[in-house]
Amino acid sequence: MIRRQFCEGWTVRPKSNDFAELGTSAPAVPVTLPHDAVIGTRRDAGAGDGAPTAFFRGGTWEYAKSFFVPEEWAAKRVRIEFEGVYRSALVYLNDDLAGRWASGYTGFCVAADDFLRYGEENVLRVEARAHRDSRWYSGAGIHRPVHLIVADPVHVALDGVHVTTPDAGADRAVVEVATTIENEGHRLRTVTVETALRDGADRAVAVDRAPVSLRPGEDAVLRQRVTVPGPALWSPDAPNLYRAAVTLRLGDEVVDEAGTAFGIRRLQLDAERGFRINGEAVDLRGACVHHDNGVLGAAAIARADERRVELLKRAGFNAVRSAHNPMSRAMLDACDRLGVLVMDEAFDMWTQSKSDFDYALDFTDWWERDIDAMVRKDRNHPSVFAYSIGNEIPEVGGPHGAIWARRLAERVRSLDGTRYVTSGVNALLAVMAELRADLERAGAEQAEGTGVNTFMANAGELLNRIGSSDLVTERTAEVFATLDIAGMNYLDGRYETDRELFPNRIIVGSETFPTLIDRLWRLVRTYPHVIGDFTWTGWDYLGEVGVGRPQYADEPGGFMGGYPWLTAWVGDIDITGVRRPASYYREIVYGLRPEPYIAVQRPGSRGRDAVSSPWAWTDSVSTWTWPGHEGEPLTVEVYSDADEVDLLLNGASLGRRPTGERHRYRTAFEVPFTPGRLTAVAYRDGAEAERGELRTATGDVRLTATADRTVITAGVDELAFIDIALVDADGSVFTGTGRRVEVAVDGPGTLQGLGSGDPRTTEPFTGTAHRTYDGRALAVVRPTGPGEIRVTVTDDTGLSTEALVVAEKPAGG
Repeated sequence: MIRRQFCEGWTVRPKSNDFAELGTSAPAVPVTLPHDAVIGTRRDAGAGDGAPTAFFRGGTWEYAKSFFVPEEWAAKRVRIEFEGVYRSALVYLNDDLAGRWASGYTGFCVAADDFLRYGEENVLRVEARAHRDSRWYSGAGIHRPVHLIVADPVHVALDGVHVTTPDAGADRAVVEVATTIENEGHRLRTVTVETALRDGADRAVAVDRAPVSLRPGEDAVLRQRVTVPGPALWSPDAPNLYRAAVTLRLGDEVVDEAGTAFGIRRLQLDAERGFRINGEAVDLRGACVHHDNGVLGAAAIARADERRVELLKRAGFNAVRSAHNPMSRAMLDACDRLGVLVMDEAFDMWTQSKSDFDYALDFTDWWERDIDAMVRKDRNHPSVFAYSIGNEIPEVGGPHGAIWARRLAERVRSLDGTRYVTSGVNALLAVMAELRADLERAGAEQAEGTGVNTFMANAGELLNRIGSSDLVTERTAEVFATLDIAGMNYLDGRYETDRELFPNRIIVGSETFPTLIDRLWRLVRTYPHVIGDFTWTGWDYLGEVGVGRPQYADEPGGFMGGYPWLTAWVGDIDITGVRRPASYYREIVYGLRPEPYIAVQRPGSRGRDAVSSPWAWTDSVSTWTWPGHEGEPLTVEVYSDADEVDLLLNGASLGRRPTGERHRYRTAFEVPFTPGRLTAVAYRDGAEAERGELRTATGDVRLTATADRTVITAGVDELAFIDIALVDADGSVFTGTGRRVEVAVDGPGTLQGLGSGDPRTTEPFTGTAHRTYDGRALAVVRPTGPGEIRVTVTDDTGLSTEALVVAEKPAGG
């Protein structure tokens, strides 16, 4: 089987319409996939309903690629595999419809044989569209990789190698490899199937061979059970991987090869001992993550997905929930390698729409194909521990919704019985009709237009009281009974009571408020039937603009912000990868960071009546550089798990304050801004322990550009991330200084994206210049071939600096 990336040599343009007036066609622009067609378009400030999608408008785009098909391929089987096209994709070969797919997030394959012209150039054309069909920024286009697959008539099916580990122990493991083989020829064939299991050092640890006979037009499944002595088990702390390599032979001829990575591990789950991997209890320190890659838009370039997993794990997370669509293959691979558990989610809606033209229009016709695609993609990944069949589905509070839940759950189990099924249930949706009726009876204005998000943002503790009510208990009993794990969105009020009401129910906080992590984590540690917490969110994202913004009584409110808000501003990590104060607070609550952390509220927030939603952190940043505010009192927050902290300003104590769990791991001081050093000293049992410090940036501003890696591979799935910062001689960032930086790329590379973490910028990410935010910006460079890539950054005062990245030729390339 020839399997090669099919991501280069494409063009894209807004779809032309032969029935429209002449002259309406836009020129085609060369692109390399994965690609987001929306991120480079203009935002519409006048769009009253544009806040969910960050004021980007939708559209229809047309991708095209020409490629030569040799004559000898006429005896082969040719497939084109798309990992994700947003959305309602139509695939044409030589202007004939060869395939279509409704979902924007699941992979699909097009059989090309009947449409190809052998010995000639062929044209592949793909239409993709987005139009009021998402509650967040979806992007559009071929946003995940494409592969060309050429195989002999007898071959391993796509995703046809399925590995399970029914018995995994420290002394030995039993590994079962089920291989699906297809015969698309015209004669009965008998092939020899050899399966070799290889460890991380590429040593064969087990080999098995068996003959398989196939009639024409049929397939067969070969199950091989082998024993691996002394296996290296997979876990988040030790993510050991193996590879199953399958070879098909007709006599002495190799007719196909296929393989998959996998991990040997054992999952266990019960209400008394919680969630265990290889017999060890694991509390899920989880992050919900959207699919976009910040300044790259929706393009799922492998290195961008890998970097996100790296930074999330470094910040203390050991699990991610894909919200609210199936995760990319590249991100799953990264989670396998780095040891991050995955809750992969199928849908954000079933039969009831949340947007005018969303997937609910396709659900009843396509759900089986999408479930199948997700599970086939996921089922060999050791990082995947659970499938979520939906998020905040409105109909789950009734019998028809419960029927759908059971139907979906059983479909998942029929494809993969080794993992658990869950769903993110929001109890407000189960009783929303009653809530609206109560509001109407109470004379509330615009009660009919009250949405679940707005209600949750304003309700506070009322949310938990409603969630713990007898009515919610009754309405959600059946849907929770269809699941292995009861996913509860903002329902921590049920954690303790359900221990008595439903003693066998296992709960995960599938979506929770970030501001309550201290209380939520205490519940996870206290109750074994509560196996973890997934905060909304681990990484900031485009769309649902301003849901986590600080809000004050003296300004207009609302669930989302208006233009020019761009991001939700609700992530522990901003869209460029910079950790925000909430991230360090969470790390302390998890017990992973002993040093105290200092954050300072921006001067404009002091003295104002904060009315922020439970998704919003304080308007703080970790800096003691506030030019122009000398002598002005600033609110200094200190986070610590120690008994108390002493705050020092230039060596002088400002007093000790209690911290630790009893005080929500935090305290605050009012400190007049004086340049110098601000030091937090932690005390444990009366003795000085760890220290944390901020120092004012002083002297001349220096411009730095630092690549995350200086050597990369010259491939379409690679990127170099260049952190740009305005710093002093000691590396302290001038957070109060904003400058416009220009980026130039010389050598075999291109500027793929440039931006900052500013949640309300009007600047595009596709230009060559951008303004810094809190003294930082991010440039993303994509290699176009092997060689030295020189990235030159110049600011608007004339300062200049360089970063050098070497793109090496791929091994075997």
